[in-house]
Amino acid sequence: MSHPAPPRPTAVPVARRPELPPVHGAVICVAAPCLAISPEHGQLTGQGIDGIYRSGRRLLSRCVLRIGGRDPVAVQGRSLGADRAGFTATVRTGAEPGPDPDIGVERIRHADGTERITLRSFTARPVRLSVELLLGTDLAELASVAAGRAGPELPAAVHAAGLRWSTGEAQAVTTAEPAPDDAVASAGLLRWQLELSPGESRTIALRTTQDRVVRAAAGQVANPLADARAEGDDPRAEAWFRTSVADLRALLSRDPQEPGDAFAAAGVPWRLGLAPAESLWAARMALPLGTGLAAATLRILARTQTGGSGSGAGKIPGPLRGAGPQLPPACTGTEATLAFPALLAEARLWGMPQDEVALLLPAAERCLAWLRGAFGTDGFLADPDPGPRRCETQAHAHRAAVLGADLLAGCGRPGAEEWRERAAALRERFRDAFWIDGPDGGRPAAALHPDGRPLPRLTGAAAHLLDAGLLSGGRLAPGLLDGVRAEQVARLLGTPAMDCGWGLRSMALKEPGHNPYGHRSGAVRVHESAVAVSGLAAAGFEKEAAGLLRGLMDAAEAFGYRLPEMFAAQQRTAGSVPVPHPAACRPAAVAAAAGVHVLTALAGIRPDAPAGTVALAPLPGAPLGAIRLAGLRVAGEAFAVRVSRLGLAMVEEAADALQLGV
Repeated sequence: MSHPAPPRPTAVPVARRPELPPVHGAVICVAAPCLAISPEHGQLTGQGIDGIYRSGRRLLSRCVLRIGGRDPVAVQGRSLGADRAGFTATVRTGAEPGPDPDIGVERIRHADGTERITLRSFTARPVRLSVELLLGTDLAELASVAAGRAGPELPAAVHAAGLRWSTGEAQAVTTAEPAPDDAVASAGLLRWQLELSPGESRTIALRTTQDRVVRAAAGQVANPLADARAEGDDPRAEAWFRTSVADLRALLSRDPQEPGDAFAAAGVPWRLGLAPAESLWAARMALPLGTGLAAATLRILARTQTGGSGSGAGKIPGPLRGAGPQLPPACTGTEATLAFPALLAEARLWGMPQDEVALLLPAAERCLAWLRGAFGTDGFLADPDPGPRRCETQAHAHRAAVLGADLLAGCGRPGAEEWRERAAALRERFRDAFWIDGPDGGRPAAALHPDGRPLPRLTGAAAHLLDAGLLSGGRLAPGLLDGVRAEQVARLLGTPAMDCGWGLRSMALKEPGHNPYGHRSGAVRVHESAVAVSGLAAAGFEKEAAGLLRGLMDAAEAFGYRLPEMFAAQQRTAGSVPVPHPAACRPAAVAAAAGVHVLTALAGIRPDAPAGTVALAPLPGAPLGAIRLAGLRVAGEAFAVRVSRLGLAMVEEAADALQLGV
C-alpha cells in the first residue's frame, strides 16, 4: 500500500538587510559635510550612488559631458587629494587624419560641488565644438540612494546661468561660468559653442550648491590638527603620513549643538557623521598632531552622556555593531564609555591644557562610575548585558581603570587607589578565566559565554590585550596579561594564521566561520592592525611589530596611501595586491589615524607634559630605515624627532620646558 509523500516544508523568507552598493572602484572626495562620489571615467550618469552630496543629500546625480554629440573617451581617473579628483579624457574631431585624439579634456571635481572642465585643442587649425552638459538630480538622501529608493529625477528650471531643482524641503542649483549659450530645462541641458585656436584651451566652471529650508552651518571647521610631516629612507612613509593627515582633516565635521567643536566623522560614503567609539579612536591615534581634536571630541560626547542616577547613568550612547557569526552585536556605547577616561588621561600627558582637562574630568568620573556598576557578579563586563564577556571589552575596561586612576591621581581627585585595585583584580580574574592552555602555549578566549564557557577563537581582539596605554612619567601601563602570556599573544599575532602579509586578520585563518571579507571574521581591520603594531612595539616584540608594519605600508601603497577601514585578508603571495572590500568606507577616520599612529610608534614618543618630560622608546631595528617626524605637538608646542637606521632616536625640536626622560 502506497503512502502519500509528506508535504514539503514551506520556505520561510529570511529578512535581509539592504545590500550596500559597491564603492571600492569609486573615486571619492570629501570635505565634510560635502562629498563627491564618481566613477573612474568621471561621468555622473544618474545611476547607482554616484553624485555630489552635502549633509547627506544628493544635489547632483547626473553630469554627463558631450563634445560634438559624443562622450569623450575616458583615459584616467584619480584622486588628487582628499577633497578633489581629476578625470582625463580625449576627443577625436576628425579635423586631422589618423587615429590620434586632437582634443584633450581635463575635469577637476571638488567635494564642495565645484568642477572645472578644461578643453585643449591639439589641432593644427581652428576648430568649433559643440559642448553639452546633461544635468539632473533626485535630491535624495544618501540612505535612500544606498537602499535603492532614490526615486526619479526631478524636473529642472532655468536659473540664472544654470539649472535649479527643488522639493518641499530642499533645492539644488548648478551654475556655469561662462554662462551657456542655451539652457533647456526639460532636458536638463546646458550647451556652449566654443571656438578653439591651435593650442588654445577653454574652461567651463560649474558650481552646485544647496539651499535647505533649514540651513546647516556653512564653511569649514577650524583645523585642530598640526601640519606635521614625515620623511626618511622609505619615501612611502612621507606619502602615507601626508595622506593620512589630509584625510583626517577632510573628515572633520562640526557638532550641530556647538559648531566650534569638531570631530572626525567615521568615514565615507556610509557614515559621514559621529560614531562615538570610532571618533574617540581617531582622536586618540591623532594625539601626536595635538590635543585639540581629542578635547573637542570629548566635549561633544560629554554632552551626550546619560544623566540621572539609574543603571545607565554615565554611559555614552552608541549603536549596536555586528560582531561576526560567533557573537551577538556589541554596543559601541560601551566601547566609547571605556575609551573616554583613557583618552582624557593620555591627552593630558600629551599636553591638553589643565583648564580643558578640568572641564572634562567630571564626565570621565561619571564614565568610571558607570563602569563600577556595570561589572557583573563574575567581575567581568558583559557587552551587551546580559551577554558575552568579550576579550577586547575586558582590555578596554582594564585600560579605563588603570589610566583613569592615573588621571584621578594627577588631577588630585579621590578614587585612584580604588581603580588600581579593581584593575589588579581584573588582571587576576582574566588570566584565570580567559586563558586557554594548550601544547602550543595557549591563547586567550575571544569571549566568555554568560555561563562561563570560553569561546576558543583566535581573533584580532587579542591585539587589544597589548594596548595598555600610557601613564605619567613616560611609563607603559600594565596589561591584562603577564609577560609569558603577552609573549605568546605576540607570537600568535605574527603567525601566518593571523598576519596575512598585508595586516592583521580579524579572525585566524583556520578558525570555524573564517571569511576573508568578514568585518569581524577575517578581514583586515586597519585600526586593529595599527593597535597591534603599536602594542607589539611598546612591549618589545620587534619582529612581530615590524612584520605587520611592513605589510600595512605595502597595503597603503597599493591603495594610493588612502587605506580603507577594512579590506579582504587574502593571503599575500608573490605579485599579489590587497583585495578591496566592496562596501568599506574610504577614507575612514580610524584608518587615516592609523597611519599617524603606526609611523609615530616607530619613535615610541612617551610624553608627560604636566611633569615637563618626554621619553623615547624607538622600535629597534628601524624597519623602515631612518625616519624623521616633524611638526608634531607635545605640550602645546612643535616637536620633531629623528630615528636613525640603527634605531636610535633623538629629539630635534621641543618646547623649552620639556626635558628628555628615561
